[in-house]
Amino acid sequence: MYEKELEVAIEAARRAGAAIAEIYDAKDTSHVEKSDDRGPLTEADTRSNTILIEAIQSAFPTDAILSEETKDTPERLDKRRAWILDPLDGTREFTLQIPEFVVSIGFVVDGEIAAGVLYNPASRELFTGLVGGEATWKGSPCRVSGHQAFEGARFLVSRSEYKKGWFDKYKDQVALTPMGSVAYKFGLVAAGQAEASFTPEPRNEWDLAGGVACVIAAGGLATDGRGAPYRFNRPDPLHIGVCGTNGWLHERVLGLIRR
Repeated sequence: MYEKELEVAIEAARRAGAAIAEIYDAKDTSHVEKSDDRGPLTEADTRSNTILIEAIQSAFPTDAILSEETKDTPERLDKRRAWILDPLDGTREFTLQIPEFVVSIGFVVDGEIAAGVLYNPASRELFTGLVGGEATWKGSPCRVSGHQAFEGARFLVSRSEYKKGWFDKYKDQVALTPMGSVAYKFGLVAAGQAEASFTPEPRNEWDLAGGVACVIAAGGLATDGRGAPYRFNRPDPLHIGVCGTNGWLHERVLGLIRR
C-alpha cells in the first residue's frame, strides 16, 4: 500500500548516506560542532537532515515530520501521516570511526508504523520494512531468526550503557554484544543476525521508528519495555524501554527488563 513512500525513503536515505560517507571517509573529527545531553552533533547530522527533509517535503508536502535535528512543533499532531527521522543514529560511533550508525526513516499513519528504511553508509547495508509486506536486507528479502532459546542467542545492547555496567545484571543469563545505534541493532534483528535488542532505558521515537518497521515486517516483535506496542507521532516522543526480538524470545526478554 505504501510502496511509493518506501521508494522515496530509500532514495532519500541513500542520498543522505552518501553525504555522511563523504565526511566519515575524510576522518575529520573537526566536523563535531557541539555536544549536549543527547550527545554530539556533527556536520554529517545536519547535512543528512537537510537532504531527508527536502526529499520528503518535495514528495509529500502535507505530511508531518518529526526529526531529531529539527525543532519540534505541535502542528504535526494534527496530521494522520508523519515521518519520524534520525538523520544519523549512532553519531558517537560515527565520530569514533566505528561503523555502527545509520540513517533512520520511519513512516507512520494514525500513530502506527507503516514503513521504515535504515541505511548504514559505512557498510553500505540497506534495511527496509513494509509492514504487512516484506523486509529486505542488502537488496534481498529477510526474516528474523527462528532461534527459540536463550542459550546460543545473540543479544545486542547499547555500547555506552554496557560500559557503564548497566547490563551487568543480565550477564549471567544471556550473551551480550555491545553495539552503537538503536536503529542499526533493530535492523540486524530483522535480518536474522541477532535474536534481540533491548534496554530498560528510555528512547525517543526517532531512535525507534525505522527499526521497528523493519523488525515487524521481518516477522519479529517490537514493543516498549512494558510490552505495549509502539505508537508514534505522540506529543511526548520518549518511550520507556526498548524490546525488539525475533518474537520467540520476546516475553522472556521483557522479563529481563522487568527485573
